[in-house]
Amino acid sequence: MRSRPLAAFVALILVAGGTVYLAAPYARAASLFVRAANLGGRTETFADAMARSVTAMPRHKVPTRQGDVEAQWYRPDGRVRRAALLVPGVHSMGIAEPRLTALARDLAGSGVAVMTMALPDLMGYQITARSADVIEDAVKWIAGQPALAPDGRVGMVGISFAGGLSIVAAGRPSIRDNVAYVVSFGGHGDLGRVLKYLATGEAVQAEGVVTHPPHDYGVAVIMYAAADRVVPPEQVAGLRDGIRTFLLASQLTLVNMDQANATFQKARDMVKGLPEPSATLLTYVNDRNVKALGPILVPHLGLEADPAASPERAPSPPAAPVFLLHGDEDVVIPAAESVVLANYLRSKGVEVHLLLSQIITHAELDRGAAMSESWKLVSFWAGVLRR
Repeated sequence: MRSRPLAAFVALILVAGGTVYLAAPYARAASLFVRAANLGGRTETFADAMARSVTAMPRHKVPTRQGDVEAQWYRPDGRVRRAALLVPGVHSMGIAEPRLTALARDLAGSGVAVMTMALPDLMGYQITARSADVIEDAVKWIAGQPALAPDGRVGMVGISFAGGLSIVAAGRPSIRDNVAYVVSFGGHGDLGRVLKYLATGEAVQAEGVVTHPPHDYGVAVIMYAAADRVVPPEQVAGLRDGIRTFLLASQLTLVNMDQANATFQKARDMVKGLPEPSATLLTYVNDRNVKALGPILVPHLGLEADPAASPERAPSPPAAPVFLLHGDEDVVIPAAESVVLANYLRSKGVEVHLLLSQIITHAELDRGAAMSESWKLVSFWAGVLRR
């Protein structure tokens, strides 16, 4: 990501648009890209100077039908034309997750007031339509505040499974006219298809898209949810505690490797206190043995795949433009999901913008790329920021 040609290319966009920054979506998108990618050097210094100052406000509660949910605003200085709801995927750290807070700050630096809100079910490793209810209620709450949503409309950005859930929520009658846009960042079109992929490696096919073997994190999440159907009732709590410890360790690898390794060891030690079959199942999880776990989970996938949590099964599609961004080698939710979803939404008359990017993996910037790929990503976000 730090190559001189790439930095020079992005710098050119910044200089060209810098004098009319507030009215230049490409310059704002280029600045967002530079800051999110941590390009460093003079280019990032210039991008930082162009970005607005951002204040992380004290955390607050948003009333929803699932109870009050913790949220946090990232407010740029100056006039705010658009507010956006930013929702993370399956992660126990919720709105404290480092990549989420970094994205919120970067997006707010582009002039968008960003409210992050973690979905209780996703924090607890459950992918349900209840999360779409929470998103719907949050959008309605933001849209009702003129200082944040002057035109009564709100942007929506969902990461991973929250991407598909955001599209589900955006089509609901109560907020359909209050949505300015929806961004699904590495999201799903059909939950059942994705769960099958995570358990078997079999993904929906799309022209030009290659399917890669699934990541072990996903199958561990499915095992956590299905624990009450694969072990006796008295073993459910112990098995879930072990899996939860493993998943936390996986999350800590992005924060502190010493803590992560200690937590992985704790998960391995927990096997000793478990009876069978829980001990063997937790061993499979600790060993990242997708091939062993997958066949055990396949008979239970139907119960885990709530149809109401899938955009392709929702009663009505969004009226707002939908932006689908996906890493072309994603191994949590395969990239073909966004391709098939784009085709489905277009068949329903939705304006769809699709980008499969070589620069991102699963919902994060991760790799260097040619200038053309960088331009595609800048152009994609420019389309979002002009809404």
